[in-house]
Amino acid sequence: MSGEERRNLIVTRLQECGGPISANKFAEEFSVTRQIVVADVALLRAAGVPIVADNRGYTLRAVDETRVKRLVVKHGKSEVSDEFYAIVDNGGKVLDVIVEHSVYGRLSAELNISSRYDADEFVRKINETKANPLSLLTEGVHIHTIVVESEDAFSRIKQQLWGLGILIEATE
Repeated sequence: MSGEERRNLIVTRLQECGGPISANKFAEEFSVTRQIVVADVALLRAAGVPIVADNRGYTLRAVDETRVKRLVVKHGKSEVSDEFYAIVDNGGKVLDVIVEHSVYGRLSAELNISSRYDADEFVRKINETKANPLSLLTEGVHIHTIVVESEDAFSRIKQQLWGLGILIEATE
């Protein structure tokens, strides 16, 4: 099987699957190494295929761009769960986190948090590894790209984050 055929199959499997597929699973299926799969995914992303990676594997991001919003927020490490709950409980999904660092420039990480379970897993891993969220590099100020179910959902999210004292700005 050629690399191009394998990459086409990766996209097909991601389109057919309802959930994430790990690089190890792809490697086993195609009888290649995990590193080859990672390189294939990098090539697909460079070609514009909207593949998202998280700790569970790869998925395709199929998003109506009119539902993509940005939130500028500020909070400490102890408010991470509250922030995520406010978003997912009101019909949103957190796609990423972005910080604008004075030395390194824009830093971002994919999150793909769509439930309280995902939020709790993120916080558990942060605590377990004694890592700090990216937002602590910028005194708690960070940006989230989110996807919302509707404009009403976006309004609810903004209202709850504002009430928590977390929201600085929300953009369409």
